[in-house]
Amino acid sequence: MIGYAILALLIILISVLVIRTVRFKPRTQSAVPQTEVEIDSEKAAQALSEMLRCKTVSHADASLDDESEFLKFETLLPSLFPHVFKTCGYERLNPRALMFHWKGKTDKAPVVFMSHFDVVSVNEAEWSKPAFDGIIEDGEIWGRGALDTKSTLLSALFSAEARIKEGFVPDRDFYFCFGGDEEVAGNGAPSIVDELEKRGIKPCFVLDEGGAIVDNVFPGVKKSCALIGIAEKGNWNLRLKANSKGGHASAPPADSPIDILALACRKIHDHPFKFRITLPAAQMLNNLAPHSTFLYRMIFSNLWLFTPVLSLMTKKQGGELNALMRTTVAFTMAEGSQGANVLPSSASLILNLRLLEGDSKASAMARIKRLVKNDSIEYISLVGSEPSKVSPSDSLSYLALEHAIKQSFPDVLVSPYLMIAGSDSRHYLKICDNVFRFSGMYLSGEEREMIHGKDERIPVDKLVDTIKFYYRLIGILQDI
Repeated sequence: MIGYAILALLIILISVLVIRTVRFKPRTQSAVPQTEVEIDSEKAAQALSEMLRCKTVSHADASLDDESEFLKFETLLPSLFPHVFKTCGYERLNPRALMFHWKGKTDKAPVVFMSHFDVVSVNEAEWSKPAFDGIIEDGEIWGRGALDTKSTLLSALFSAEARIKEGFVPDRDFYFCFGGDEEVAGNGAPSIVDELEKRGIKPCFVLDEGGAIVDNVFPGVKKSCALIGIAEKGNWNLRLKANSKGGHASAPPADSPIDILALACRKIHDHPFKFRITLPAAQMLNNLAPHSTFLYRMIFSNLWLFTPVLSLMTKKQGGELNALMRTTVAFTMAEGSQGANVLPSSASLILNLRLLEGDSKASAMARIKRLVKNDSIEYISLVGSEPSKVSPSDSLSYLALEHAIKQSFPDVLVSPYLMIAGSDSRHYLKICDNVFRFSGMYLSGEEREMIHGKDERIPVDKLVDTIKFYYRLIGILQDI
């Protein structure tokens, strides 16, 4: 009898799993007719090339910035976008905060397109072509910042230039806000937000870099996916430091500072943060998982049963899916002795934590201390930000963005997601609930690796598609 009961329960369980899997169907994403947009691709490519020749590398120590290169970039803009400068108000709030105001016909809540014009440094020896020559070759534009993110800055202004040239006047105000120190978490974007708040400006829509159109982003999904960041993880650096008397390496103590930190590192690595499905991740699962294979649909439609399996799988594999589901810890920098045969009097280790919603710097610090259980270690909190608020994916603002994506890239799946990297967009949540992160371009796996890497470049046709996306979005945002 017990055997029959177990068999009956097993049949019921399998039936429930199969029924839930079959019912887990893709939501209808209605087709949107494309509107033709004419863009001068040669002019766009040349404009980006000129931007890339400005070596706007930002540093944590601002005294290392080459101010002449930042000024070169700023003074270049009027020649590239003459109609924008003639029609829009332009303000230099500070050397790292530039703002354009395109006045609309009504007092509807305004729109903000944001980006940044600083870039990270390069190792020229690793590049196949000079990183700051703006070379156009074989249909590609080479240079640091081509993808991150002078291309989106150009696309916003190039589309506005085209609209203004056609005589278009928006129903609502548009602000184009560009920071010059995003890569070092500087004060450019915060100062723009403070000024907008001071003037009582409350945007209904903010768009920054972030998600893109990518392939192979979700298990079993073959279609390209346009991912809209509706939130981003916190980003925090924590230093662990251990001390000793130092000495000669020929007579090491039982536990040197490096021994102590190595053990701490092992404990933290072996006990990852708890697996959790936050709202952005849940919405991404609900949007993309129904397009996956039967096996993955069974897993994601029955998380009440398979959550432990998914937790173990992501823990073992690491990568982006794991980062969506838990706070991650990366050991990024270490410092010890200056000599191979010298024991350090102190050693330190820097951890970069990407905080999931529900975790905080304080709670993460407490957890790490509980894991390590060593009072001799000094814990030093460095720069960092908490997880951002979540913007709604059912608002008119989100739906307008989704509509523009479908109109520009008709064959892709569109979904909210959690951005695991950081951006300046989080500052705008102070004045707007609808803050989205989407770069409006296809990015291959190879191109994603170029961001902050070597040989960064963008195909001209992708740049043109991004400009067309912004052009269409300006029109669609009139009706929200």
